Amino acid sequence: MPFFQDPPRLDNQYRTDDVLKSHLRRTLPAEVHESIEPELEEMGALTVDLHREQLATREEEPRVVAWDAWGHRVDRVEVTSLWRRAATIAAEKGLVAIPYERANGRHSRTHQFALVYLFGPSSDVYTCPLAMTDGAARTLVEHRNGALVDRAVPRLTSRNPRRAWTSGQWMTERTGGSDVGLSETIAKPTEGGKVAGLPGAYRLHGTKWFTSAVSSEMALTLARPEGEPEGGRGLTLFYLETHDEAGALNGIQVNRLKDKLGTRKVPTAELTLDGALALPVTGIGSGIRNIAPMLNVTRTWNAICSIGFMRRGLALARDYARRRAQFGAPLSEKPLHVDTLAGLQAEFEAAFGLAFRVAQLLGAVESDEASKHEARLLRALTPIAKLTTAKQAVSVVSEAIECFGGAGYVEDTGLPTLLRDAQVLPIWEGTTNVLSLDVLRAVARDGAMEAFEEEVTALTSLLQQPRLADLGRHARTTMAQARGWLADTSRRGLLETEGGARRFALTIGRTLELALLLRHAEWAQTQGNVRPTLAARRFAAHGVSLLGDELSLSEARLLVT
Repeated sequence: MPFFQDPPRLDNQYRTDDVLKSHLRRTLPAEVHESIEPELEEMGALTVDLHREQLATREEEPRVVAWDAWGHRVDRVEVTSLWRRAATIAAEKGLVAIPYERANGRHSRTHQFALVYLFGPSSDVYTCPLAMTDGAARTLVEHRNGALVDRAVPRLTSRNPRRAWTSGQWMTERTGGSDVGLSETIAKPTEGGKVAGLPGAYRLHGTKWFTSAVSSEMALTLARPEGEPEGGRGLTLFYLETHDEAGALNGIQVNRLKDKLGTRKVPTAELTLDGALALPVTGIGSGIRNIAPMLNVTRTWNAICSIGFMRRGLALARDYARRRAQFGAPLSEKPLHVDTLAGLQAEFEAAFGLAFRVAQLLGAVESDEASKHEARLLRALTPIAKLTTAKQAVSVVSEAIECFGGAGYVEDTGLPTLLRDAQVLPIWEGTTNVLSLDVLRAVARDGAMEAFEEEVTALTSLLQQPRLADLGRHARTTMAQARGWLADTSRRGLLETEGGARRFALTIGRTLELALLLRHAEWAQTQGNVRPTLAARRFAAHGVSLLGDELSLSEARLLVT
């Protein structure tokens, strides 16, 4: 009979995830772990069903219906069937609600992000609107605009699918992505203008070049009130609802949906704001500074989604290795293939620890249970975690689909989509270079270097197992070398330091990952689990520091000219 290859299959994605289960046993109080485990089991099974639906609806994409049958401009965005189902699941499971309900105090973010981590890879990137919704709710809460909090936050955090809202994040314009201070959108005050009955509205005029999840009920956006200065200082953060009370679009035209490399199920649009009514969130000016609460949340979502993509690629590759035989044996018995998978697993486990450390810190800060060190570390660590895990996600997922050979390159296996969707992770919420410069600013302004060093020392200085203790000394040495590099390049000028900012940030990120992995490995050994120790050894062998014999700025310019 002719041969047909079995495709890879997924089992319950919680039940088969030793990394997640081990982490939760170590970091959560027993009563919290026990209370949330049934939810995790249910989500683990649900993601398998959603994955099958992903494959069955692979060719569906969102579309814009610009006109109705009678010639009226409607600009209605129609999303895919899986997105509609994902919206219901996300609301019912509380994927945004959990950290606002705070049933588990400082552990509520860990609870939330454990569910998100399982759900994300099967959701066709429905995590995008969820992240922005969470970020919008946190921004409104922190800025204490009571009227907007009362109006929007109960809807953004609702568990009722018919009542729940999602939020967009409309910052990018044609003038610049990361340099939002170049925004050309103008805000004009109105007389008697209201949003949902709330007075003080402005009308916004301009074009937004990338607006993800344009099907949302509301958005936070930046605009420059008339008479305000150029640059970021003159921008104001505005709240708008996408439709008025009659259901018509609120001065918004959908020009087109973006034709993107990946995240093709996410309806990312170019919009024209033609008199859209909007309210200032917190006074006039300082708009860029006022989006900081949003970015802290969305960057954490980005890190969690990064490890979710890694885990999914590895889960499929491991299962396939048992099913695919070549040269007389399954791939799972071929030494080189095993070695490849081991390296990918080590990268994933290191990234997992960093992403969930940020989630843990975020929960502590939001519940007012954080120490001064934890609060400072969260500010410093969030951009590090986002940029480090995102770069790892693209690399790991790329290698994982290579494990399928030619099948990994064939669209109807669903595997190419995994890589294309992962590729957005280093771009969303600040590119690697932009965030690396943020890290330099945090080191200079906020004492971030001391926070990093304190964290690595606390995690590694008391390790008892000799092999782990040796690796802990390596982590502390690498952190000291990073400080030395920073001091040396600073003496040579700001441009030299900026030229190495990416290597510096990734070195810090990978060193923290090693330290977190070592701390977990020592605990796991007391539970009879040596796998995290093996992951730590392999991760350290792959290389932690990226600061070595570097080119000077002039040499780098010569190389790329």
